[in-house]
Amino acid sequence: MHAEERGWTKRVASWSLWAAGVLVSTGLTGWAVAALHYDFPGERWREVLPVIYLVLLALALWKTEAWIARFGACVTGFLLVLTWWLTLEPSNTRQWQADVAQTPWAEIDGGRVTIHNMRDCSYRAEFDYTCEWKTRTVELAKIDGADLFITYWGSPWIAHPIVSFTVAGEEPIAMSIETRKEVGETYSAVRGFFRYYELIYIISNERDVVRLRTNYRTGEEVYLFHTKTPAKIAQGVFLDYLRRANELRNKPEWYNALTDNCTTNVAGHFRDVEPKGARILPSWDWREMLNGKADEMLYANGDLATGGLPFAELKERAHINAAARAANDAPDFSERVRAARPGFTSDR
Repeated sequence: MHAEERGWTKRVASWSLWAAGVLVSTGLTGWAVAALHYDFPGERWREVLPVIYLVLLALALWKTEAWIARFGACVTGFLLVLTWWLTLEPSNTRQWQADVAQTPWAEIDGGRVTIHNMRDCSYRAEFDYTCEWKTRTVELAKIDGADLFITYWGSPWIAHPIVSFTVAGEEPIAMSIETRKEVGETYSAVRGFFRYYELIYIISNERDVVRLRTNYRTGEEVYLFHTKTPAKIAQGVFLDYLRRANELRNKPEWYNALTDNCTTNVAGHFRDVEPKGARILPSWDWREMLNGKADEMLYANGDLATGGLPFAELKERAHINAAARAANDAPDFSERVRAARPGFTSDR
């Protein structure tokens, strides 16, 4: 290699290293500023501290010339913020909104399960409702399957799944994994990546958690699929949900939009009860992250009862908003949103 070529190669390598350093530094600084803005206690400090952080970092960069020293300043600032951020503790004792005021828990006595604080909200509008917190006892042997509601509110790539366990001769038990919001808080996808919301398991009936999304929230579209989950697996997943709810009641956790959210927990529950040598879900699939495509993943994996339909037609017929609005608060809401849908009849 000629000296000129060696010099060019070194310049390219040096430039690439510099560019990588700038990219990483920008990412670390952006995260640190956002963490201070969203998670630092006190509304005034949340506005002031990010500015102070950036000013101090700018001074450090101005005082140094070597790019490696500047990179070190960015990393140091990030590590200081990260060290503080990791000390933030979740809590079950805050001023919660009425629909998440209670945490569910269960007593498991052999084949009998008693669920406490099952939510049953009566809605007049999305933010106008009255919640009751009920107790329900169910025989585990009556859990005979699992259905999946998927809710979209904008992007086709992002959705919210709700697993509903069917109970022979009784009303299904719906479980929705959500952010636990304090009074005055609203959901923010960006804040979900920080330590802003606690995690909560909502255990309810479908007239509550499903009808809220189909009948009262604007711009939400809900789809219902029947899964091929065998009764024994459904019972195991049901118990796994309840154990997790009990854990959160005693030891709260932060919600995280990347690592501890509605979809990662659902997938975790099903994998936790996989029979030895069997696989219910793929070990990992990118559609768990972009969960708006989770129905396609389950269809491709053979996990949905399809009635022999191609996916596009199955999904079109799985849309339940019109049926849910027609059923409204009818006692047989769950039966009516399932009526005549592929996969819910004997041809599944």
